[in-house]
Formats: sequence, C-alpha cells, structure tokens
Amino acid sequence: MRAEWITVLAAMGLIGTPRAHGAGEPLAHVVESAEDAAVYRARFAKLSSAGESTSLYDTLESVPGAKVVRPLPLAASGAAAFSAESLQAAKDYAGRMNSNALMLWRDGRVQLEAYFGDFGRDSAVIGRSLSKPLAAIAIGRAIALGRIRSLDQPLADFLPEWRADPRRSRILVRHMLDMRTGFLRQSITADPDDILNRAYLHPRHDEILLKEYPVPDEPGSVYEYSNATGDLAALVIERATGHRYAEFLSTEVLAPIGAPGGQIWIDRPGGLAHSGCCILLPAETWLRLGLLVLQDGRVGSRRILPPGFAHEMAQPTRENPYYGLGLYVAGTYTQRRGAFNPKTVKGVRGTLHSEPYLARDLLLFDGNANQVVYIIPSQNMVVLRTGSAPARGPGAPEWDNAFLPNTLIRGIIRRQRESVPQSQK
Repeated sequence: MRAEWITVLAAMGLIGTPRAHGAGEPLAHVVESAEDAAVYRARFAKLSSAGESTSLYDTLESVPGAKVVRPLPLAASGAAAFSAESLQAAKDYAGRMNSNALMLWRDGRVQLEAYFGDFGRDSAVIGRSLSKPLAAIAIGRAIALGRIRSLDQPLADFLPEWRADPRRSRILVRHMLDMRTGFLRQSITADPDDILNRAYLHPRHDEILLKEYPVPDEPGSVYEYSNATGDLAALVIERATGHRYAEFLSTEVLAPIGAPGGQIWIDRPGGLAHSGCCILLPAETWLRLGLLVLQDGRVGSRRILPPGFAHEMAQPTRENPYYGLGLYVAGTYTQRRGAFNPKTVKGVRGTLHSEPYLARDLLLFDGNANQVVYIIPSQNMVVLRTGSAPARGPGAPEWDNAFLPNTLIRGIIRRQRESVPQSQK
C-alpha cells in the first residue's frame, strides 16, 4: 500500500511536507515514553523498508460479526438478470486487474460471486479507505441511538479538549465525515518526526490527533483528504457511546445487518482503532454495507440508520462536488479524478473514467488499490471489487473506474417497459 501511495503522491508532488505545519497551533505536545518511542520507530522502519501490509497491523482487535450469518439469496438458475456475456466480461476484467473478489447484487439476489487466487468467501479484505464510509455508517447508527444529536453537533461536545480552541471548537460531525475539518491534508514524508507519520503510526495517535495535529484551514471552508480526519470517528464513537469502536461496530452495525466480522488495527493494546483505514472484513460484509446504503439504512423491516441519513451520505459539498459523507458520488463527468482536492493539489492525474457512468445516481465506497463498492439506486444494484491495484509498467492495463458498472448496466436483461437509467453528464 505504501509503495502504491508513493507512486501516486509523487506524481502529485505530495512527497514531503505539503505546507507549513505552523497553522492551527498544537494544544499541547504528547509526552512519549521510551516504550512508545520504540514501538513507533519500529513501525516507521517497517513501513519504510517493507511497505504497508497486514504485517504493520501489530495490534489487532476482534470485531465480531453476526452470530448466525444467513447466506445472501442467490439468483435462481434459468432466470437470468444479466447477459452471460456481460457477466463473463466483468469477471474477466476483475481477474486481469489483480482482484481477489467480485460480487454483483441486483433485485434482491447475488447474481455473480467470484474469488481469485487463494482468496475465498471467508478471506479478509484489507479495507483501506473502504473504512471511511463504514465509519460514516457507525456515526449514523450513533445518531439513530441518540448518542450523537445530529451531523451539525460540534465535535467538542465529545472532545472537551477542543472547547476553548477557536478553530477546533467549530469542527462539526459532518465536517469529520465529508473531509472539511480543516485538518492538514494527507501526504507522505520520509521524516520520522513529521506529524503526518506520527498521527498514523504512533501508539498514542489518539492523543496526537487531539493535541498536535495541525488545523491550517477554517472548518467547513475547504475539502482536504486525510486519514487523520477519518481516524477521529473512532474517538468520537467511543466518547459518545461509552463503547469501544470495535464493539460498537460489532453490536450496532455488523450484527444487525447479518454480516461476518473480522479485525481492526488499534494503536496499542486497549488503545484507539484506526477508523480511517485498516479494518479486515470479508468481501460479503462490504457488499452488505453497500446494501444498507442502497436500502436507505434498513435491513428488512429494521431501521439501522436515521431516516434520510443514507440520502445525506450521498450529498456532495460545494468544496468537493464528488464527495459526500464517506461516499463518492458520480457528479459531473470528468475523465480523471481522485481523492485529493484538485484546487490545492495541482497536477493530479487521478483515476481513469473512460466514459460517463451510465447511471448518474451511482455512489461509491472507494479505497486505495481500486477497491470499490458501486451502489446504483436506480438499478437496485451493488457491485463490489476488492484486491490490489493492477500491475504497473509499460503496456500494463490501467484501472478504469467506469468499466465494471457500465458493462453490467449494459448487460441487464430488462423486463418489458423497464426504463434505462439516466447517464452521468
């Protein structure tokens, strides 16, 4: 993962410190013990030399799923919903593109389920930034339970350390989910003392987020992508509910939707989980989370998210017309786009979209290494692809974010008088 980020961020000019860290002065400096320092240095050395993998996740906490996982209903044989050619094209594409799982759900049934290599139904997907919409769902669940008042509640209600700070005190719950906290944006630097590394790898990264992480922009004024912003969600859930993040995910999200569980990386034993990344869950769980959004926060007759919350997740902001609350949206067609703010990060090549999406209401969970969950409400459809990024090099194919959903939309065998979706403009 780090090797992939280095390649991407080097092309963006984001290797090294992206701006002065002086803005948004720290509230205090975290005092680290010799033991904490040793753990941090060991993690930094591992990341620098071997790249990011599950070997970096040295402290994992269990996230139990449903006690009984009832299989998702499968499409009945002889009742084709998609052309055989479209299903085969999707499967072939996923296979060529270094995927480990491909799943397709439409009209109440799994229409396609394929795994590649040694990966299987029970294997864990390295969630990467698929974790961010999961964190947004967790916040929605906390709102439904009355533990968080609304998306417009100040984080300082749960993080009293920020109440007297003129900038941090104005960060709202929605800013945490739509990447408008004002936090310093994501980047990579080789300096072990840089806040960008300490906020990710340090065994007390919770304290660093609270006390040291820079806030160079006014909350709500600019979109800047960062894992630090994503990791705040676990802290807010724990303060708001009195439960550990893993426990809350388990009992209030995964169990109610009938999903298998997994594990999540925490900064130290008994410490804070990384809610912006680093959760390990089977592909089926990610599909079920996409279904939860598709079905307006319901599972059958049970409401998990507040009325309208799933719709709110799909609303972009003026600062980024392609990002809502942890979800990417189709927006206006552009051939390339990425996670970073194109206004402040120049020369971003972004992910290829070879053509407009054939459904303008398409939504995405979108994580590093081209891990995607496409949610298409107008087609009652969810498509999942997980795995690693396609191999790079001369002549190597480039991931196309439009290929899978468009191929499958074209392949739908439509009932009489069933209309086709409106395409992205």
